[in-house]
Amino acid sequence: MTDSSRAHALQATVFDEWPAELHALFDGLSLDRKAGFAASLVVVDECGRPWTSLLSAGELYAPDSRRLAFSLWRTSRAARWLGSAAQHQACAFAALSFVHDAVFYQVQLNVEPLAADGELASFVASIDSAQAQQVGYARLTSGIAFSLEAVSRASVLERWQRQLAALTEAVAACPPQGGAAPTRG
Repeated sequence: MTDSSRAHALQATVFDEWPAELHALFDGLSLDRKAGFAASLVVVDECGRPWTSLLSAGELYAPDSRRLAFSLWRTSRAARWLGSAAQHQACAFAALSFVHDAVFYQVQLNVEPLAADGELASFVASIDSAQAQQVGYARLTSGIAFSLEAVSRASVLERWQRQLAALTEAVAACPPQGGAAPTRG
């Protein structure tokens, strides 16, 4: 392979535990700095149709290096499907995709439901497999991103704090396989 072809090659890294920078991204802390981040969660229904939910940093929490807890609106297709699939199968599956620090990530997840909290359905997932991808000739400048409206920013950040506190509590009641204690921050 020539130097030129190396620069055009896909660089892919496989992982099954959150690298430190991603664990910090999903630690539930410093939400004000993470307010524009969004990830795409894709589930496939019984007919093979994909459904996408966009999740913010206020809806994602990594209690340890191998798991991710998340909240969805209870009425969303993804929440209904994940809850139904978990009841009828050994496990439900989802894929989480996002861009962080110029790298594209796709994480395959085994999903289990947690206790419901009001309008939200919560889930905890273990990493089945994951991959980070980038190329030498181009730099990803963003993935899906958003900005909070100034008038609602404070209330949204407060709601995210409550959601993450509820996720933390629900995950604590559901220890990981292998017995490691979940940690936060």
